[in-house]
Formats: sequence, C-alpha cells, structure tokens
Amino acid sequence: MNTPTLNAGRITALGRSELTLLVRNRATLTLALLMPLLMVFVLRSSLGGAEGARAVGEATLTGGIGMVLLLVVHMNLVSSYVARREELVLKRLRTGEASDLEILAGTALPAAALALAQIAVLAVAGAVALDVRMPQNPLLLVAAVLAGVLMLAALSAVTSSFTRTVETAGLTTLPLFLATVLGSGLFAPTDALPDLAASLCELLPLSGVMTLVRAGWSGGAEGGDLLGAALTALAWIMISVFAVQRWFRWEPRR
Repeated sequence: MNTPTLNAGRITALGRSELTLLVRNRATLTLALLMPLLMVFVLRSSLGGAEGARAVGEATLTGGIGMVLLLVVHMNLVSSYVARREELVLKRLRTGEASDLEILAGTALPAAALALAQIAVLAVAGAVALDVRMPQNPLLLVAAVLAGVLMLAALSAVTSSFTRTVETAGLTTLPLFLATVLGSGLFAPTDALPDLAASLCELLPLSGVMTLVRAGWSGGAEGGDLLGAALTALAWIMISVFAVQRWFRWEPRR
C-alpha cells in the first residue's frame, strides 16, 4: 500500500459516490433503514409483561447494537469491497490522487454512517419502547461503537481479500458472525461457559467492544475489566490494520 494520507474532501467524494450506489439498491437500503425499528418491535412484543423485562430489554438492546455492527458494517462492507475490486473500481481509483487509506475509508464511509444512525435510532426508540433506562455512560458507549466500526471496517477489507465473488461473501463473513453471536455475549452471557471457554471467548474480535458497550449502557463495570476489554479491542484493530496492509487485494482474483 502507498503512504497513508487522509484528505477529508477526497474521502467525502468517494463516500458520496458509494452512497449513490447504495441508494440505487432500493431493497438493501429499505431493509437497512427499517431494521432498527423492526428490532424494537420484535423485542417489545417478546418482552412485554415478562418478569425482569427491563433488564432483559437492556441486555437485548446492547446485543442489537452488536448485530447492527455485524450486519451493516461487516457483511455490507465485504460485499462492497469485493464488488468494487471485481469491477476494477479500486484499481482505477489507485491511479488517481487518492491514497489507499482514503479509498478504503471512502468506501466504508456510507456503511459506517448508516450503522451509527441505526444504533442511535435503536438506542433511543428501544429505550422508550422497552421502558429501559438510557445509557449510564454515553461517552464510553460512543467510544465503544466507534472502535467497533473501525475494527469491523478493517476486518471487512481483510475478509474481502479471501472472497472471490459477491455471492460468496455470505460464506466468508459467516465465521465471524457466528463466533461473535455465540461467543461475545451478544444476547446470552458467557458466564455459563466453562472457565477456559469463557476466557477464550473474551479474546474474540468483538468481545472487547461488546464489554465496553454493555458497560457504557449499564455502568458498574470494574476498571480492570474495562482496561482488559479496551486492550483487546485495540489489539484487534492493530492486527486488522496490519492484515489489510499485508493482504488486501486491489485487483480481481484470477
């Protein structure tokens, strides 16, 4: 990759063109916009009147944030990177003034912005509909979400390197999706797992981010747990960025 530089104007221009492509895909855009409201409706229907519904609703909303990150950022971006690579868009962009980092960031910008908007809607509408308290530490919650977006954007670029076509993106993104849903405590706590399994699950890519998300919403987490979660998230961001520099493919796979 060439020397990393960032120019806000070029990133915005690239993001605008990517957003145009997203808007033209009406089915994807409609689903993306309606997903937070659908999640709130389903949660409200399933939790209404249940004992401890507030606590369950709070935990489920934080899990919903993780789902938005996985579906909107990771899965969507892998398909975008693969499609732009196979259409030679990335190769053509590399011949211009934009740096590699600007190209990757511009491509990721619409998905990141859409995910942040969905999470905001999910947090506010979900808290009202499910009658749960608002986040206790909003700054920590925002920092955790931004870290998750950055990490998954980088992991998406890495995953696209091993994805031949847009059609196979659903398969290459499945391992991280399943590992996160089952091992990072999105909807079920990992405390019930054996100690060794729980310790290994804490090292999964999104585990640190989800720990910080839960702490930002519920509060009460110990400093040591927050530090460990932050270090895990930072380590995965660094690993992902290194992997992008090492393995990202700019030209079609043959």
